[in-house]
Amino acid sequence: MSQSNIYSELTQLGKDTPIPASPETAVLERVRNPQAGTRYCVRFTAPEFTSLCPMTGQPDFAHLVIDYVPGEWLVESKSLKLFLTSFRNHGAFHEDCTVSIARRLVDRLEPEWLRIGGYWYPRGGIPIDVFYQTGTAPADVWIPEQGVPPYRGRG
Repeated sequence: MSQSNIYSELTQLGKDTPIPASPETAVLERVRNPQAGTRYCVRFTAPEFTSLCPMTGQPDFAHLVIDYVPGEWLVESKSLKLFLTSFRNHGAFHEDCTVSIARRLVDRLEPEWLRIGGYWYPRGGIPIDVFYQTGTAPADVWIPEQGVPPYRGRG
């Protein structure tokens, strides 16, 4: 497939696409990696991620950092944004949200490597940070630190 056609199967990019009702109904789209065979790191940062506490219905907020070394596929960024936004009305604990996002990306993209850092803001006075990765990071790819400082409250 030529590089000009790698986007031909996308259904959301460039279109008015509503926010999915749930993470399960969200469509994560992928495109062929035009640099397949070259090892590099892709980073997505979502500093205003929200979901709902499954017990109270109150909003939970996180700063997510997703790093991956692609194989044959790249995630299309609008579909990723819509997928992450679909958690806005989804009730799940921090751990479930963070790991579910990672596993869905791994299932769809089959990356060489992926990690996610979920830096959750305090609820009940306790911040909960959740980390997941698929294995050892490739030694020959520059993967910067996520750079999110630990929670320090008011200093």
